[in-house]
Amino acid sequence: MGLKILLYVPNIIGYIRILLLLVCWWTFNYPIVFFPCYVVSIILDGFDGFAARTFEQVSEFGAWFDVAVDNFGRTMLWSLLFQWGHFISSLEWCVFVCTHNSMGADWKNKFGDGPWWVRKTMANGFKTPVGAFAIFGLHVLPIWLYGYYNRVLSAAFLMPSTMQWLVTAFLVAGRLLCMAVEFWCLWIHIMYLIRNEKETQGK
Repeated sequence: MGLKILLYVPNIIGYIRILLLLVCWWTFNYPIVFFPCYVVSIILDGFDGFAARTFEQVSEFGAWFDVAVDNFGRTMLWSLLFQWGHFISSLEWCVFVCTHNSMGADWKNKFGDGPWWVRKTMANGFKTPVGAFAIFGLHVLPIWLYGYYNRVLSAAFLMPSTMQWLVTAFLVAGRLLCMAVEFWCLWIHIMYLIRNEKETQGK
């Protein structure tokens, strides 16, 4: 395969998402451009996996690249929204490094020994109600907060304040569940490193 993998359809979708996110970076203070570009990037994220399966173009690079683009977008948004936003993005990058280092491209399906709330969240690649709840918090919360603080939700969508707060609470709860799973991933990786250290010393 070699370099042909770089031209797989799902990876081309990833390149398009990067271009959209760069536009978002340059137009952060212009919601009329930023908001639709970021939302389109999120929507495209739902198509790369479908394209990989449809065209039989699943690859380890694609699995890594997909998550890297996700993190790139959320890092940009969290960091520009809040001074403390780097904490959330740093946590996401740490988990990304840990899962892909010790578990490989199939990391989503390797949580069978975790506590019940981790198994429920990760079951079937997040394709469960609990998993969708966590993923909504992960992906939608930052752009939702952008829409809230820039009055996109009230001005463009005419959404009442009560509805905005209810959805915000729902997304925050989902993000907290996701964060709990992230901390579990970090703990598992620490245990993986300690075990490898013991095995190395024992030889």
